[in-house]
Amino acid sequence: MLYWLTQLSEGGDFFNLFRYITFRAGGAFMTALIFGFLFGRPLIDVLRRKQGKGQPIRDDGPEGHFVKAGTPTMGGLLIVGALVTSTLLWARWDNGFVWMILFVTLSYGLIGFADDYAKVSKQNTKGVSSKVRLLLGFVIAMVAGLWATFLQPELLQNKLAVPVFKEVLFHMGIFYVPFAMFVIVGAANAVNLTDGLDGLAIMPVMIAAGALGVIAYAVGRVDFTEYLDVHYVPGTGEILIFVAGLIGGGLGFLWYNAPPAAVFMGDTGSLALGGALGAIAVATKHELVLGIIGGLFVVEALSVIIQVLYFKRTGKRVFLMAPIHHHYEKKGWSEPQIVIRFWIVAVILAMIGLATLKLR
Repeated sequence: MLYWLTQLSEGGDFFNLFRYITFRAGGAFMTALIFGFLFGRPLIDVLRRKQGKGQPIRDDGPEGHFVKAGTPTMGGLLIVGALVTSTLLWARWDNGFVWMILFVTLSYGLIGFADDYAKVSKQNTKGVSSKVRLLLGFVIAMVAGLWATFLQPELLQNKLAVPVFKEVLFHMGIFYVPFAMFVIVGAANAVNLTDGLDGLAIMPVMIAAGALGVIAYAVGRVDFTEYLDVHYVPGTGEILIFVAGLIGGGLGFLWYNAPPAAVFMGDTGSLALGGALGAIAVATKHELVLGIIGGLFVVEALSVIIQVLYFKRTGKRVFLMAPIHHHYEKKGWSEPQIVIRFWIVAVILAMIGLATLKLR
């Protein structure tokens, strides 16, 4: 919205700064961060009063988690509120990619909110049926996939770009949108599975989003794409403003989610943020790179899939407990050890993902 202030500019003055994505991204970051600090404590107080017993704790979970009983959930409202507010203030409203990603974020956030509300009101860990969640998730992802395809250049529509081998474009035809749906739904649920310890999910989300924001800015500038030899997708640079809002809002939330957490993000936050990562990857034609940058989330999801399939087949377990962060809890790692080491892994994977921009 503040981009309209450029109409007051005669060139070289203060209002001219609003033309620059980097300036507006900085504004979005600070807006979201201040939003988080201003509204974090009041939101937690409201959630605590409304929820009473807070998020239900799994009976079969790690023993150390029972001390967390009574902690309120739905803290994702703080992150989503911060990033939506900052994006609407600082991003251009004529950019279709921004609206597509906001659509996915808010839609998945609503699914997560319904799930969190069901858990808290019924005081059990089941929530909304997984089939209903998946069905709604795929419908939203289908709309987003079609929307992104419509916004992308004709040369790239329904095609899959391959990292490193940058001249390779696989024409997927009618199969591209189902693939995009898988990316968005998979990212949302992978982040949801990762959100199991205080601070574990939010920092890797911010790291992955930061890497994707750099990619979005790069592929949205024709000069950068020529230098990096990647595909040019006009308009994606504006996604950096959404990412800056996400990081600012994420830091504001982490202030209250740092161990011992005063609030959990819940499915409201994890589904919204995971869906946003998937939507950004689809918009920028970096779906496969997301698998590298978000490799931590991939491993968390795979650990659950492997555990379930192997147990059904043999009656035995591969991991002491899934997702894999619980496996390390069972092995005796402390919660801060797991969280910080997983953060380090997330940074390494993000750097590897960014390196694919220049590798040939």
